[in-house]
Parts: sequence; C-alpha cells; structure tokens
Amino acid sequence: MKRFWIFLAILPGLQTINAQTMLPYKNSQLPIEKRIKDLLSRMTLDEKVGQLNQLNGGAFTGPALNDVGQKAKMQMVKEGKVGSMLNVIGVADTRSIQQAAMKSRLGIPLLFAYDVIHGYKTIFPIPLAEACSWDIKQIEQNASVAAREASSAGLHWTFAPMCDISNDPRWGRIMEGAGEDPYYGSFVSAARVKGLQGNLNDADHVLATVKHFAAYGAVEAGREYNQVDVSRVVLWNKYMPPYMSAVKAGAATVMNAFNVFEGVPASGNKYLVGDILRKQWGFKGIVVSDWASFREMITHGFASDEKDAAFKAFIAGSDVDMQSLVTISHLAQLVKENKITLRQLDEAVGRILYYKFKLGLFEDPLRFCNDEKERNNIFTSENRIIARTAARSSVVLLKNNDQSLPLAVTTKMLLVGSLAESKEDMFDFWVAQGKSKDAVSVFEAFKNKFSNLQFAKGYNTDLTTNETLLNEAVSMASNADVVVVNIGISGKMAGEDRSLAQPEIPVSQIQLLKALKNTGKKIIVLVSSGRPLILTPVEPLADAILQCWILGTEHGNAIADVVSGDYNPSGKTVMSFPYAVGQIPVYYNHFSTGRPTETDGMGNWYSRYRDIPNAPLYPFGFGLSYTEFNYSKPKLSSNTISKNEKLIVTTTVTNSGSRSGEEVVQLYIRDHAASIIRPVKELKGFEKVLLKAGESKTVSFTLSAQELSFFDADGKLILEPGKFSVFVGGNSINTQQADFEVK
Repeated sequence: MKRFWIFLAILPGLQTINAQTMLPYKNSQLPIEKRIKDLLSRMTLDEKVGQLNQLNGGAFTGPALNDVGQKAKMQMVKEGKVGSMLNVIGVADTRSIQQAAMKSRLGIPLLFAYDVIHGYKTIFPIPLAEACSWDIKQIEQNASVAAREASSAGLHWTFAPMCDISNDPRWGRIMEGAGEDPYYGSFVSAARVKGLQGNLNDADHVLATVKHFAAYGAVEAGREYNQVDVSRVVLWNKYMPPYMSAVKAGAATVMNAFNVFEGVPASGNKYLVGDILRKQWGFKGIVVSDWASFREMITHGFASDEKDAAFKAFIAGSDVDMQSLVTISHLAQLVKENKITLRQLDEAVGRILYYKFKLGLFEDPLRFCNDEKERNNIFTSENRIIARTAARSSVVLLKNNDQSLPLAVTTKMLLVGSLAESKEDMFDFWVAQGKSKDAVSVFEAFKNKFSNLQFAKGYNTDLTTNETLLNEAVSMASNADVVVVNIGISGKMAGEDRSLAQPEIPVSQIQLLKALKNTGKKIIVLVSSGRPLILTPVEPLADAILQCWILGTEHGNAIADVVSGDYNPSGKTVMSFPYAVGQIPVYYNHFSTGRPTETDGMGNWYSRYRDIPNAPLYPFGFGLSYTEFNYSKPKLSSNTISKNEKLIVTTTVTNSGSRSGEEVVQLYIRDHAASIIRPVKELKGFEKVLLKAGESKTVSFTLSAQELSFFDADGKLILEPGKFSVFVGGNSINTQQADFEVK
C-alpha cells in the first residue's frame, strides 16, 4: 500500500516529464498555434501539399471522373498525401481509413466529410421548407440533430449550409436554401452553422461549410452550373448578407461556387476569396472547392492547364482541392519555382491542421469512431419526434375557402394521388443515409389518423393518367364527403442538377382535378414539391391548398397532423410563388422602375405584362392559419431620429378566431430616396408569436442604423438621411404603414 501512495505522489512529475519529452505537436498542453508551428517544421513539401488534397471515397456525389482507384487512394493516405476524404461514411470505414492514415510518417489524421444537407439518417424537411417555419430555434435544433447523427457515424465535416439567395424556382438547388430574402436568410444561415458546429468542444458536432461563395443562386435561367452576372451593389446587398452572417457565426469552412463573378471563376476569384472573405471579413478558416471546381477553371477559359488552375486557385486564397487532383499534382512544383512561397503554403496548411487539433483528432484520431454512439444516436425515436415537429411547422396553408380545413378524423374521405402512397418520391437528392422505406407516406399516416378513408391512385407513378384511373377516382368520390388530392412532382427532382424549365403541375394532375371538381365535392389539394410550382391552374379547382414540400422521414405524419387540425399551420412562404413561368424571376424586394404603375403620370405606358398580372400568385411571407389575426396600425417611438438613435416600432396582434394559432409578425421598411436606389420593401424584423383565441399581444421591433443602412459597391455600410416608411403585417403585401425621417 505504501508503494501505491508513493506512485501517486510521483505521478504528476512523471506526466510533466512525459509532456516535456513528447514532440510538441503531440502535446495537448500546448496552445494549438505552437503545435501547428512545430508540426509544419517537421513536414515535407509533399506532406504539406497533401493536406490540401481531398479525395472521394465513394460515389455519392459528383461525377466520379479521374478517380485514382481504391488501392492508389490508400497508398496516398499512408504516404500523408491526403488531408481529407468525402463520402466515407460509417464508423467501420472511417476507422479503417483513419488507422491507415496513422501509419503515415507523422500520423496526421484525416478529416471525413459528407453532404449532410437536412439530416443524416433522420431526414428533416428540405431546407427551403424548413425555412418556412420562421422558427430560428427549431432550425438550429434540426441542424444539431443532424450533426449528432453524422458525428456518430464517424464524420467530422459537412458541406452545409447553403446560403445562396435565389429568386428562381427553376433552379433545382433552390431546395437547399432559405429563399429570396437576404435578411431572413442571414438568421437561418447563422442558426444552421450554430446547430451543426456547436462550439466544437465535443464529438457531437461537425464542421459547417458556407456555400456556394458567392452568388451561385443567381445562375442565369435557373440552370445548374450556369453563369452569374450581377453588379457589386447587387452582390453586396442581395447575396452577401447570409454568407457574412454564417461566417460571423463561426463557420469553420467556406466552399467555392461553380460560377464566375466579373468574368473570373469563384475558385480563382481573388476579389471574392482574398479581398472579401479573408481581408474584409477576417475569415481564418478553410476554403474548399466544390467538386473539381479548380480544374473546371480550364473549361471556363480562365486557366490554361491544370498547373495554371492550381496556381490561380491557391493565390486567390482557396485551400482544399476537392477531387480535381490539380493541387497534389502541381503545387509542390509551383513552390519550387518560387511562384508560391513556403510561407503561403504553411498558412493554408495551418488552417487545416488547426481544425484537426481543435476536434481533438491528434489526441484521439478515432474520437468520432464510436460503435456505441453509432448504434444509439442515429434514427432514434427522439430524433423522429423533432423531425415531425419540424415538418409540420414547414407546411404552408395557401388557400382555405369557407374553413374547408381542418377535417374531423371521422370525415368520409377519399385520398387521391400516386404521390400519397409513394415513399421514394418523398425523398429528394440530398438524403444522406436516409432510407425511403423508413419514411411515413401520406397514405400510411392518413390511414392511421382518419377512420373512414378510401384511396384512389388517380395517376401513375410517372405522373400520367388515363381514363380508367380518372373514372375510378370520380366514381369513388361519389361515396366521399371530401376529396383530398396529393399532386406535385417527385422529390427526386429536387437538388443539384435538377433544374426545370417549367416548374409546373403536370397536365395529367390538372385533368384529374377538373374531373373531381365536377363531382361537386369539396376538394383539398396537397402539393408535394421541392420548389414553388405554378399553382395558377390549381387555384380555381381547390377549396383549400396546402404547400407540403418534401418533408423527410415524418412527411406523412406531419401532413396528417395539419389536415386533422392536431396542428394549426403556421408556415409562411420564403419565396414568391410565380403566377406564370414567364414571370420568373418574381420577388417582393424588387426596385421601382421609372414607370411602375398607370398612376405615375405616363398613362398606358408603364412596366407590365399584357397577359398576366405583375404580382405573384402568393407573395413572400404569405401563409394562412385556421384562425384569424388582426393588426393595429404600427406606432413609432418618434417621427424623427438621428443616425445614432434607435426607432421602436410596436403593433398589437389579435387572434380574432376561435382557436389558438401562431403568427409570424413581419416588419418591412422602405428608404424612399438614396444615392443607390433601394427596394420597394425590405424585411427588417420578424417574430413568431403564439396567441390563444381572443388573445392580443404587443410586438416590438427595434430599427437601428444596421437595419436602415445599405451597402455600397465596396461593401461599406451607408445610412443616409431622408424619409423612410415602415410596414407591419402578416405578409409582404397586406401591411399597415407608418412614416418617419432620419436626420
């Protein structure tokens, strides 16, 4: 026993001696910066370049071209020529490859990355739908669940959130973002970063990636991988705020966009990466290419060959080369030719090493490879409950004539539509390890919720119909009190490389709706889609319309909750729904033309269409409830403020209906005259409130210089004196106005 106490007495001393003799970069008691410096001093040129090399370990994403093969990849890992891998998933595989990396000369661990866009195994609503909840805390929680599942599967890094603002529903990737508004998108982007990353002091979070930097949502004609051409004023005021917000929230990585800006591809764009991201915003994290985007600079016509592409990407400030292999092939030679300095290379490599140290991988390379966590943390009942809550708060009630919804669970109902019984079509392109068989279809959920249910297919899985299917649905409708029709397009058409020239309801489904309308029965329409569709032909055929999006694992249960009234819908649109395809892009925060309406002194000569309205079918911020909300005229704390003062705007919201409900109270402003013209309306405040039937609540917003300013072409915030208007209401159109002046 005496010897035991003697050993305990000298143990701290032994630990100190061990720490002193340990290589500094392996000593966890030293600051990360010192550990990085020591490790860099021990690395060869090839090992440093290897840290910038990211290889594909599978075939989940990207055109797996120029793949070097599994054996060659493993050899590169063992030689320390790979810094990270994507699409290696699961504890067994990540452990195996990480152990191979530990056999490299210095034992530098790998980072494992994967596209966890809206859930890993428990799939949440597509991000565009999730944003319609206007519930920032819920959005952060959703991301946190996704991170916990992903990290439990051995992953360190995800390529999310997408922070691209877009007005174009033709673009397939519209489903990944938060819609058309930069102010709201900034809150959503920050929430997603915080949920994914936490503070990175545990093994339950992952590195987040801000993408696609920058302005990728402005691709011409809504076509994937297409060109972008916007001014710097538009870049700063419309597209930059969500990226900036996500970076300020602490995002560890930023991803290059595929597009060009001012004629220069984003991967090699010094203005975007070097000047804005690195210098103006002080971003010290990792910049990673999108799939092979370094090499694509050759196809763009910006780089002459692979060596030139590697050089131009690096000097612009980009770090990690995802799968194009131009960096690993040519960067060392560029250093030897003194075109790139060793100091520049060390700075880039240091950024990658920092997060490997931060995640604790040098202390325990297998820290994220825990079999028990993988068994216990993924696809749990608790996670599914959160996913169901998120899904039902994403549904938007677009129409509800004569209180057609909700429906009693005893309603004699006919459910129609192939999409209602499909699970595969309710999963989109970005479902990570989610399995459609685990999802709940609309038919399954309705069968469990409603006691008097019939089902008719109505149309085929390819969205065509025929006389037999139409007659069957019409015949069965005669025995129902209400017909619920699930229309839309497959979730398989949502995501990367899923652009559509005509985001419309299929003709066969309109034909079906017309036939059912002629029965005289009440028609409830459920719209499934990964983007806003043209619903103009549907409007006159439906008594009620629910925009149901693609809601993930709990898709059917969430919709059943809303239709039955177990949940009162509270979603609001985050994109304007076009009246017609020819109207695209249509968005609420547009500029005024010199001739906006017929009342502006030019008679018949004003900006308009001759065949359709200018206004969208459903505006930004729109969404109905099973109850009614009334707004008082906004009150201002002052009619005049200085640039340094804050304005308090208050409004009283009353639930004048017969049931409890949530309302998203929205505040917009207009700067009437400025050195750079401003939009007719800009969202500058929102709050989601729960009100019982008959209850009133006063909601207050604070407008400061931050909300009243705009960016000039250099990214400088400007606040100019003049007249402003403030608008408060339940959407961007139906608002009440008050005016004030900034002196």
